[in-house]
Amino acid sequence: MSGLLALSRGIDRFNEVVGRAVSWLILLAILVSAANAVIRKALNTSSNAWLELQWYLFGAAFLLAAAYTLRQNEHIRIDVVYGAFSRRVQHWIDLFGHVFFLMPFVVLMIFYFVPYVSLSVRSGEMSSSAGGLILWPAKALLLIGFLQLGLQGVSEIIKKIAIIRGDMDDPTPFVSAHEQAELEGKALAGETRP
Repeated sequence: MSGLLALSRGIDRFNEVVGRAVSWLILLAILVSAANAVIRKALNTSSNAWLELQWYLFGAAFLLAAAYTLRQNEHIRIDVVYGAFSRRVQHWIDLFGHVFFLMPFVVLMIFYFVPYVSLSVRSGEMSSSAGGLILWPAKALLLIGFLQLGLQGVSEIIKKIAIIRGDMDDPTPFVSAHEQAELEGKALAGETRP
């Protein structure tokens, strides 16, 4: 298990670095959007390449940060139901979800994206918009994002099994939904006091 946990730590570190780095793409997308709007209004000109660059940057940030989001345990789930269970049951729910929902979906998407991206790269596919960008980098981001998400899924499965077996301490101690609501209420009350 120690070898698998070392692999998990390596995957976590990689996705942590990538997740933090791509957060800057949001700022870059905002700057491109603002510059494009100013140029369009001030000079009465625009470019489809700048518009497409905006969604390339936003898409890159979203796709490449998905694994980071999973690693930070900030992914979407039904916390109202999830929070009602003990921490041990929550680990089993996470393990079940990762093995039977996340990983099959990721494997299916990678299976479909490999030929999709490959064809786009080989053909040098371009945007149908006049002055648009090449499309294969955006399509490659889909594949890269799902490869990262798959790796992080493997890491999460390893950690859940280690926690359930007692080979690893729980990095996120149990807080019931009621306790979480109380903590948030106290924090809000503390912020509003003079």
